[in-house]
Amino acid sequence: MKIEIWSDIVCPFCYIGKRKLEKALAKFPNKEEIEIEWKSFQLNPEEKTNPSISTIENLAKGKGWSLEQAKDASNYVIEAASKEGLTFDFDKAVVANTLNGHRMIHFAQANGKGSEMKERLLKAYFTDGLNVDDAATLKGIAVDLGLNPEEAQAVLDSDKYLDEVNQDIYESRLVGVRGVPFFVLDRKYGISGAQPDEVFDDTLNKAWTEFSKNNTEILLQGSDGEACDIDGNC
Repeated sequence: MKIEIWSDIVCPFCYIGKRKLEKALAKFPNKEEIEIEWKSFQLNPEEKTNPSISTIENLAKGKGWSLEQAKDASNYVIEAASKEGLTFDFDKAVVANTLNGHRMIHFAQANGKGSEMKERLLKAYFTDGLNVDDAATLKGIAVDLGLNPEEAQAVLDSDKYLDEVNQDIYESRLVGVRGVPFFVLDRKYGISGAQPDEVFDDTLNKAWTEFSKNNTEILLQGSDGEACDIDGNC
């Protein structure tokens, strides 16, 4: 059974939601028969990569907030992340456009390393303070994952996988994605946002039960969870 996940690299709830899904899968008896497919989604396609400012400063500027207001908002997300065993450092995080990162996820996914690349990019952004739009950083992560360095460089030197990224974003509109993370299980059930753990557990079991049925309608489970919406609100 396939689980498709629309998410962005710089979306905090996408990282939190990833951990929640992983917890549900760890308890799921048929986890070896689950295929994860990462789908690209850019919350801010026009974002300009700018290593000279922190995400706190960028958030304050974008929202018209003071730095204190931006820090307060970020502290809520940091606390939510810590409950999932994640460490976020927004003072170190580099403002970056995510298009090249998404292309590299597609490259990795084509070579059986999609989830590993997604994890490394999320950690690079939220924890390590790395520029996820930097070609050397992206290639270094690819090499660390055992991917071919020449092929990785060829992707970075071209627009390869751009069509796949755009196709994912187009598909997101078709399935009704208004914010990320957005999980689609067997193209029948959807989970919007980083929902409570029981929503992931229950939906995974429902989707597996219905796995053999032909139903193309996506049934959202629970109310909208915490997410980053298409207007850039987190």
